[in-house]
Formats: sequence, C-alpha cells, structure tokens
Amino acid sequence: MKKKSNYSAPRIKSKKFMINLEAKIRKETGKKVKSLRKKGIIPAVLYGPKTETLSLEVNQKEFEKVFREAGESSLIQLSVGSKKFLTLIHALETDAILQKPIHIDFYQPRLDEEITVVIPLVFEGEAPAAKELGGTLVKNIHELEVKALPQHLPHEIKVNIEKLKTFEDAVLIKDLIIPSEVKVIKGQEEIIALVTPIEKVEEELAKPVEEKVEEVVKVEKEKKEEVEEAVAEKKPTKESPNVK
Repeated sequence: MKKKSNYSAPRIKSKKFMINLEAKIRKETGKKVKSLRKKGIIPAVLYGPKTETLSLEVNQKEFEKVFREAGESSLIQLSVGSKKFLTLIHALETDAILQKPIHIDFYQPRLDEEITVVIPLVFEGEAPAAKELGGTLVKNIHELEVKALPQHLPHEIKVNIEKLKTFEDAVLIKDLIIPSEVKVIKGQEEIIALVTPIEKVEEELAKPVEEKVEEVVKVEKEKKEEVEEAVAEKKPTKESPNVK
C-alpha cells in the first residue's frame, strides 16, 4: 500500500558544510524495485531544467540521515559516480503502513533563479502566559512559504514564544529572524502564535456547535412552513371543489 506522505524523520542540528549523499545508477524498474527495498535500497529519480533524467538508487539508512539534516528545503550534493548534482528532495513517497520512504524525487534547480518552497517553523522556549496564567498556546501557522535562490533557503525558521507574557501578546511574521535573501509570501502582520485564556478556547469550541444547531432549527422551520403552504394549496374549498 502506497501513498504520498509528509515523511518527517527526527531533526538534528544542521551543519554548515554541504550535505553529501551517494547514489548509484539504477537498472531495476517497475515491479523489480521491490527487491531493492528488501535490501534497504530506495529507488529514486533525478531531474531538473538543465539535467538529464536519471534513475537512481540510494541506501535507505544514509538517506534517512541526510533527510534529518536537510529536510526538503536545503540543498544536497548528490554524488553519482564522478558527477555531482546540487539537488533538493522534491517529493518523497512512503509506505502508508510502515511509514518508511519507498521512492524519492531529487530535483536540480537553477541556482540563478528563485524558487518557492515551504519551510517548517520550530517553536522554542516556553510562553509565560501559558505557564503562569494557565492559558493555552495556540499555533496558527506551522510552516511558511518562502521564495529565494536555492542556495539561500533555510532548513527551518525558529519561533521564540517566550515573549508571550500576557493574553494580549502575539508573535507575528514580522517578529521572525529571517535572512534578508529570503522573501516570505504571507503578510508581515499575520499571527503565528498567541496564548488564549482557557474560557475563551472553550467558547470558541462550543460556538460552531451552537451555530450548527441554530442552522438546523432554521432549516427545519422553513421546511415545515413549505409543507404547510403546500397542504393549504391542495386543500379543497367551496369555491374550488375537487374534480374526479
């Protein structure tokens, strides 16, 4: 059983030097790739605007290690024999049951053209309003769509929530520390995180239910009125007797 998945291995601190991954030209195709997976090898493909499409295979353990460091937004130096390609992990297919990677798409972008990718947000610290005032931390945004040259893309964007000391405080996009070479697609005033009083959260959770109940009652009332009107129209009168 297969499905597209946002496979996410545990993150580790990224390194400053270029991340390297070894790959080999793959001869097996179609149903034959099952035998590769049993050996701990993942089938892959490499493509790009200036790259000839190549069928590849990579070691599963080595790939998982690289993915923890690079994610889907950091350049990886893919070594295929004597050739080297600067690539991004463009798509990752996983087994729906085992949650293991079973196919990888490597994409080699042009380094002189900006691309748009999604960068995960990593929340750091503890919100005083949640710890001391008993509020609930609400994370409105978990990732940001950004645009930049491939070599300038960050692996992740950190969000410090220690400034959330009261229920009036909020972390906005403009509060984030983002490299100048990176453009955020969303508006600068959008709220990323805030702390809400418990009672307000309960009110918000109950509100949709109340609205739905009111909507159902309104619909039922309208249906009842329609039925009554229809019956009244068909009811015989002295002026309009039924004709059989």
